Amino acid sequence: MRQWNSWGDSRVSMAIHANARVFLEELLGPGTPLKDASLDEVLAMVPPSRLPEHPLIDTGAETRVRHARGQSLPDWLAMRSGRFEVFPDGVAFPTGSAQVAELLALAKQHDWTVIPYGGGTSVVGHINPLPDNRPVLTLSLARLNHLIHLDRSSQLATIGAGATGPQLEALLKPHGYTLGHFPQSFELSTLGGWVASRSSGQQSLQYGRIEQLFAGGRMETLSGSLVMPTMPASSAGPDIREIVMGSEGRFGVITEATVRVSRLPEREEFRVYFLPDFASAEAAVREIAQQKLPLSMLRVSNSEETRTQLILAGHKVAIAGLEKMLSWRGAGEGKCMLTVGFTGSHGKVRYALLELNKILKQYEAVPTGKTLGTRWQQNRFKAPYLREALWKLGYAVDTLETAVDWPKVTSYTRDVEQALRDGLSADKEPVLAFSHLSHLYAQGSSIYTTYVFRVGRDYDETLARWTKLKAAASNEVVRHGGTISHQHGVGRDHAKYLPAEKGEQGMAVLRALASHFDADQRLNPGKLLID
Repeated sequence: MRQWNSWGDSRVSMAIHANARVFLEELLGPGTPLKDASLDEVLAMVPPSRLPEHPLIDTGAETRVRHARGQSLPDWLAMRSGRFEVFPDGVAFPTGSAQVAELLALAKQHDWTVIPYGGGTSVVGHINPLPDNRPVLTLSLARLNHLIHLDRSSQLATIGAGATGPQLEALLKPHGYTLGHFPQSFELSTLGGWVASRSSGQQSLQYGRIEQLFAGGRMETLSGSLVMPTMPASSAGPDIREIVMGSEGRFGVITEATVRVSRLPEREEFRVYFLPDFASAEAAVREIAQQKLPLSMLRVSNSEETRTQLILAGHKVAIAGLEKMLSWRGAGEGKCMLTVGFTGSHGKVRYALLELNKILKQYEAVPTGKTLGTRWQQNRFKAPYLREALWKLGYAVDTLETAVDWPKVTSYTRDVEQALRDGLSADKEPVLAFSHLSHLYAQGSSIYTTYVFRVGRDYDETLARWTKLKAAASNEVVRHGGTISHQHGVGRDHAKYLPAEKGEQGMAVLRALASHFDADQRLNPGKLLID
């Protein structure tokens, strides 16, 4: 069952091995877990709904609790402490575009605000209701999850925007197709959410980001339906799809998406290599990306992430043997782990493997075969469960990501990690920070940074620690000219940093669009743009 105050399925967990716990205690100090609020305690705090009765709207307390927050660390602290502050007044469950249009018309008529809700996986505050004198309706797209049409000749599939990753792939697989979009949140996140936040999947090197996959669709707005027809290409003015992608519910509610699908691959495998240091790893993957080798994924961990992952993996004897072999072959202290995905026909995979090995040999990479890659593949969507395991030990974990051009990759990675390590120096609290290059382009790379710190004496102190760290890291993103979000969107947590990226004229355009679609700020107010 979906957990009400944590990530994912209550039957799934991610264990922390004893040696990993010792590692964290030696580095950060012993953790002291904070007391969690119970669901009953939170339910008692839910105020009466301000919405009228409606057959599509559930005003029950538990439904409102389960749709009140996402998965950012502030959301996590709100759920665990029970201090939600604001709840939606009700949650609607429409079954099609017509019912979404009906609910938007009611919101306009009765002056409600509306928050579109996909899988509830936002890590930047997309779905949180804000204090408002107007009733708040959260509009869940969970029942818009069907395959509407499949055009085999064009390889286009139209699917309801509420389909989760597993649901979407299950709809396509019997027909011999895949979308190939696998973000870490794949288990819970939805097609509409991917479009609305400009998502990127782990195998985007082959399949593309959501902007390459999104061919058209339908968005219901307060003034009518916006239908985007599919075309292979067009030079007829600005692309309206670009207005919808990344709109984060400010302009309307995406109800259907037509996406470019691919035939299921004949073969797929993941392999792990180790390179002597980050400089050689970065140079190697840059060359691979710029030569456009037909791979589905390249992901390289810096030395600190490599070290941490090997410790957290447990299996002390096996890891010790691996470390000894790697050191003997030139990948000792400072080594970096490279995970590579091969997807396609048997011939394509053989060719990609041959060409990849030619390049990696020049950089003294040590291959380890498919064992570690297969293990990564089996656990690829479990990382979010790590937060629960660490929380129970008294530690908080969060992530941030950006993308920069190649000349900035090394300096940004170094500086953002140092900013995080120094971020709580006034509190005399150490911070563990490490990074990996998660999506690679000929122009540059995304950089995904994870940081771990001890929770404070109470929830307020813990939130204050996160606030300091988030600001320190975000300021480094801006200083280095990176995007404030490569794949998580803007939401509320990133909104104040958006002007540095878009500029005065760009922000004016976004505000004008919001005013056109939603002059009274009823649609997801306070997200993307600061109202």
